[in-house]
Amino acid sequence: MWRHLAVMVASIGAFASTQAVQAQVQTGAIESQMHRFEAVVLADGLKNPWGLAFLPDGRMLITERPGRLRIFENGKGLSAPVSGVPEVAAGGQGGLLDIVLHPDHAANGWIYISHAVPREGGARTAVSRARLDGAALRDVETVFVAKNPGSGGVHFGSRLAFGADGKLYVSVGERGNANQAQNPKNHNGTVLRLNDDGSVPADNPLVGRDDALPSIFTYGHRNPQGMIRHPVRNEIWVHEHGPQGGDEINRLVAGANYGWPVVTFGRSYAGFPIGEGSTKDGMAPPLHHWTPSIAPSGMMFYDGDAFPGWRGNLFVGSLKFRYLARLVLDGTRVVSEERLIEREFGRVRDVRQGPDGMIYVLTDESDGQLIRLQPLLR
Repeated sequence: MWRHLAVMVASIGAFASTQAVQAQVQTGAIESQMHRFEAVVLADGLKNPWGLAFLPDGRMLITERPGRLRIFENGKGLSAPVSGVPEVAAGGQGGLLDIVLHPDHAANGWIYISHAVPREGGARTAVSRARLDGAALRDVETVFVAKNPGSGGVHFGSRLAFGADGKLYVSVGERGNANQAQNPKNHNGTVLRLNDDGSVPADNPLVGRDDALPSIFTYGHRNPQGMIRHPVRNEIWVHEHGPQGGDEINRLVAGANYGWPVVTFGRSYAGFPIGEGSTKDGMAPPLHHWTPSIAPSGMMFYDGDAFPGWRGNLFVGSLKFRYLARLVLDGTRVVSEERLIEREFGRVRDVRQGPDGMIYVLTDESDGQLIRLQPLLR
């Protein structure tokens, strides 16, 4: 069902009266390998929240997949829906998805949102940008619409990240059309590299090729739902859903082919092999894979002060098993994994480090929650 959100609210102070303002500790003390912490529910009543971004003043922007954008402010709770959200095709895995701020947001005010949009041939992954003015989005413009139609409601991607080069990276799922992920004439199963206005950088790796779209940075992906810039290496890392097994973490190299569906560690849902095996010359292998699948979503590197023992660790949410994975790295190699808040809350959709060094988690439920992990003294 196509939806275009047009909910008007009077001001930023119009916060939902049903929202509990007082944060509640839900788990008590949690003993992990490196830190003792507690999980605090800051807000509930969210409808399938998907993405989280922090404004410079400490407020948080939260997307809800059906097409709503909310503001969370400590002491006030959740706002009513923000008006002016761009057109959204809400259905299946599609809807209002990720949200990030421009690196120079303080000067230009731009906020970027990924979403599914209705188009002939089926919904597509799109990116829009806007400025927040009180309780409304202004100057809304759609800067990119993927050339990846699909009739079903699956595999839109779609995470956003700005690189150290100032370019906007956009993950696009293969929309359930697996073989098209090997066809760079469309955007199915790709990560894109765009200028902040949606135009194509002249130095993109496939620029000038007749057999490829110039916006593509990498291809051969299945459904990347986590993407982040490495804080030290300045590379873009993604993780993506495999089929039955074979969820992957990949470090992106310009122009590389990541193999789906020719190579995978997974199998079909009927149990049959897929493709030609798990490796092939000319196709980039994953840094790490999960078999069985954990259904990953959301990803962050931690470099804050609140949890010093976790600095340099990679955090990934699990939708399927309802936990937050903490991955310890040796360079680009995953050497160990710890499961945090396992089955304490729900399907972990997003994880972000806050400006206070705390870890913030969204759960993808019909009664979704915003949760803060905060340290406790031993």
